[in-house]
Amino acid sequence: MPSAPTPLPAAGPSPAGGGDELPLAGPGQAGRLARAVPGLVRWPNLAIMLLSLVLVRAMLLPGQPLSRVLLAPRFGLVVLAALLVAAAGYIINDYYDVKIDAINRPARLVVGRLLRRRHAMLAHLVLSGVGVALALAMSRAVGAVTLGAALLLWGYSARFKRLPLVGNVSIATLTAALVLLPELQLRTGREAVWLYALAAFLLTAVREIVKDLEDMRGDGQHGCQTLPLVWGVARSKVVAGFFLACLAGLVLGAAGQLLAWGRWGLAAWLLGLVLLPLGWLARLLWRADRRRHFRQLSAWCKGIMLAGVLSMVLV
Repeated sequence: MPSAPTPLPAAGPSPAGGGDELPLAGPGQAGRLARAVPGLVRWPNLAIMLLSLVLVRAMLLPGQPLSRVLLAPRFGLVVLAALLVAAAGYIINDYYDVKIDAINRPARLVVGRLLRRRHAMLAHLVLSGVGVALALAMSRAVGAVTLGAALLLWGYSARFKRLPLVGNVSIATLTAALVLLPELQLRTGREAVWLYALAAFLLTAVREIVKDLEDMRGDGQHGCQTLPLVWGVARSKVVAGFFLACLAGLVLGAAGQLLAWGRWGLAAWLLGLVLLPLGWLARLLWRADRRRHFRQLSAWCKGIMLAGVLSMVLV
């Protein structure tokens, strides 16, 4: 990171001196912070995580119908642990990215503008600590994975995201681990869970590379060595295209097997709502050359991920 700090927009504080100097609290300051907290912890992403965990447990793994899954205390604690650690990860990410986000996403800046950095760090430690403790109380395997996720999220925010491909693969691995949490708790040996985890890994890797392409301006000004800044835009698209092609092959193979088994509904869902959008995503990726194009690609990735998650209903 360069020594000379980049000033924040006029509405926010300067991140100099650790980014912890905020203006005196005024009327409405607490209300603005309260309204900003859902965005700080990325509530839409947390909602998708919650939906994924519930559907994996209820649809992919044998044992209980959805109504009983939602009321199972042990599963509920595992879900709560995962969401707490994920929320902590988003907070620590913003803690380290105050200067970069002031360039890439100034309108969404919370840490350093509405929330002091030391308070953000405290919130991260509390949420992570509670999440890991809950997971360890459920089982050693789930606790170990949750602790590893918390440490990896810290490492990602502090260092890994600034390295080519390392940060992308780190987040993709964490996404796959989230899908596997219910299986790690129950140990059913169900292969479908691993296939969904692999699909989540591949699609997340694509989205993380797309986000790096979108954020090149701010990342470049602060010494980050992300894939687009090291390899260039064209080669980064090739890497994203490789992950995309692997995912398309996985979906096509799964759909073909489902057709052979007579599972027409799920096969049609995968072909129409996952594979076809993946093809369109590849087309958009090939043509993208502006920041707004990459922002659109990121939204497409989220939509495809949601379609993949909802396909579990038909399993």
